[in-house]
Order: sequence, then C-alpha cells, then structure tokens
Amino acid sequence: MRMDFFSDQIEKSIAGSKADVSGDGSKFEALVISDEFDGLSPLKRHKMIYAVLDEHIKSGAIHALTIKAYTAAEWQQKQA
Repeated sequence: MRMDFFSDQIEKSIAGSKADVSGDGSKFEALVISDEFDGLSPLKRHKMIYAVLDEHIKSGAIHALTIKAYTAAEWQQKQA
C-alpha cells in the first residue's frame, strides 16, 4: 500500500525527487529517485531519507525501513 504522507514528505524535502513509500503496519520500503543523489554514496543517500522521516522512526510509526535510492539515470539503467 502506498503511503502518500511519507512519500510527499520526502518529495518536499529532497529537491526534484520522486518517492514511493509503501508498506503495511510498521514495515516500509522507500524507493526514491533524485538527481540530488548524484555523486553521493549509498550511506549518504540513506541518511538524507532518514533525516526526512526521523520523527516518524523515533515515534515508532515506522519500525523497519528499506531504502532504495537512485539518480534518474541509475533508475533508468535498472529498468532497461
């Protein structure tokens, strides 16, 4: 199930991003595509996303979060 609230928060916080956060209960998966990730390590990309969702992680609303973060070009290659 797509979680529009979390997806919207990421899209508002990370410039030019397209986010799709889905999950049920407290386990979520975030797919985030943004050219803001260009040149950043996977760890730095994840930290950007965690920073946006931090209050929801601390509150327990999000218990487990799997993150997939790509630039637009990386995502296009992955789809090929």
